Amino acid sequence: MKICCIGAGYVGGPTMAMIAKQAPDIEVRVVDMNAARIAAWNSAKLPVYEPGLDEVVQECRGRNLFFSTEVRAAIREADIIFVSVNTPTKTYGLGAGRAADLRYIESVARTVAEEARGPKIIVEKSTIPVKTAGTIQTILAANARPGVAFEVLSNPEFLAEGTAVADLLAPDRVLIGGERTPSGERALQTLVDVYARWVPRERIVTTNLWSSELSKLVANAFLAQRISSINSISALCEATGADVDEVANAIGKDSRIGPKFLKASVGFGGSCFQKDILNLSYLCEHFGLPEVAAYWQGVVEMNDWQKRRFTSRIVNALFNTVADKRIAVLGFAFKKDTNDTRESAAITVCRDLLGERAQVVVYDPKVSAEEIRRDVGGPSAGDDCDRLQIASSAAEACAGAHAVAVLTEWDEFKTLDFGAIYAGMSKPAFVFDGRNLLDHAALREIGFRVEAIGKVVS
Repeated sequence: MKICCIGAGYVGGPTMAMIAKQAPDIEVRVVDMNAARIAAWNSAKLPVYEPGLDEVVQECRGRNLFFSTEVRAAIREADIIFVSVNTPTKTYGLGAGRAADLRYIESVARTVAEEARGPKIIVEKSTIPVKTAGTIQTILAANARPGVAFEVLSNPEFLAEGTAVADLLAPDRVLIGGERTPSGERALQTLVDVYARWVPRERIVTTNLWSSELSKLVANAFLAQRISSINSISALCEATGADVDEVANAIGKDSRIGPKFLKASVGFGGSCFQKDILNLSYLCEHFGLPEVAAYWQGVVEMNDWQKRRFTSRIVNALFNTVADKRIAVLGFAFKKDTNDTRESAAITVCRDLLGERAQVVVYDPKVSAEEIRRDVGGPSAGDDCDRLQIASSAAEACAGAHAVAVLTEWDEFKTLDFGAIYAGMSKPAFVFDGRNLLDHAALREIGFRVEAIGKVVS
C-alpha cells in the first residue's frame, strides 16, 4: 500500500510520520508545493516543533517516510490520498472573516482528478465545513478519467499541539466518516485497517460523512467554549475576591463537568479554535439558524475581550500609561511545547502595548525573532514595531523592565531567578501572570506587585 499526504504542515507531517512508524510496510509520502518547508522536513531542524517528533521522523525518514515537492507523481502512485492543506478564514467576498476559504481544497481535488489513473481513496484531513465532501465528489466526478472511481472519507484530526505525538500514539478516538454504500464501506474498512495497526478497534469510530465533518468543528467549539466560560468567570473573581483556580477546581470535581479546559488565561489561540467557531457560526447562519450562530459568535467575542482586558490591566496598574516603559513579554507561542504562533494571545497583547507607546521586549524559547516580528508587524501595527525588541533569554528581556508579562506557560519560566530579575528592574516592579503559572506569594515576598488572571494578589 502507498499513502500520499498533500500538505506538510502541523497536521500532515506528524500524522504521516506516526503512520510510517506504526506501519513500516506502508510507503508514506508527504508532498507540498512549498519547497522550503519540504527541505526543512528533510533537514535536522524540522519546521514543526513537537516533543518526540524528531525521533519518529529520524526513525522512518528514508525507510518508508519521504518528503517531496513531486505532488502529481505522488498522487498517481498512491492508493490513499490524505488532503491536509490549509483552510483559512476568508478575508474577502461573501463570508469574509468567518467562512472557510476552500480554494486549496478545490485545487487539490482538481489535481487529483487530473492525475489519477486508477481508483483512489481521498481522505479529508483538513478541518472543513460540513458538506465539503460533496463538493470534492462533484469536482472529482466532473474531471476524472473514464472508469476512474473515487471514494471520499472524512478523517478529522483531534491533535493538541505540544502533545501531538502522544495524541497520535494513543488517541482518545480516531473518527472516520464515509458513505454507507458497499464501496464506501470498503473504503472505510481500508482506512480502519491502517489505524488498527496500533489503535484499539474500539477507539476507531465510524460515522457517515456529514457527522464526521461536523464533529471536528463541534469538538473545537466545545473546547473553546469552556475556555471562554472560565475566562468570563475570571473577571468576576477579580471583582469579588474569589480565586478562579479554586472555583475551577471546585466545579471540575463534578463528574458532569470535569476538570479539563478550565484553566483561566489571557485567552485561547492556535490555528483551530477561532477559525472553526467562526466557520460554525457562519454555517448556522447559512442554514437559517441565526440564534445558534450568535451563541457561538459570543465565544470568540469573549476571547477577544479577555485579551484586551489583560492589556488594560497592565496599563491601569502602571499608573495609566506605559509610554516609553519597558515591558518584558515572556512567551509568544500560543501554548507551551510548540512553536506555533497562530492566533496567539501574545500577538494582540504586544500590538496593544505598542499602540500604547510601550517598549516591548519579547522572549520565547522556540519562536524565532523573524516569526515574532512578522506576526506583530501585521496591518494594525504600523510603525509601532520600531519599539519591538526580541531577547535571547528571559533575563535579557526583563533587564531594566518596568513590568513582566507571562503569556505562555513554558516550564522554564517557573524556575527563573526572580530575585535577580527584580533587582534589575525599575521600581515598583510588576508581574502580570497571564497563565497563573508562577508562585505569587514568593513573588510578593521578593517585592513584586503581582496581577494575575482571576485573582487579587497584589
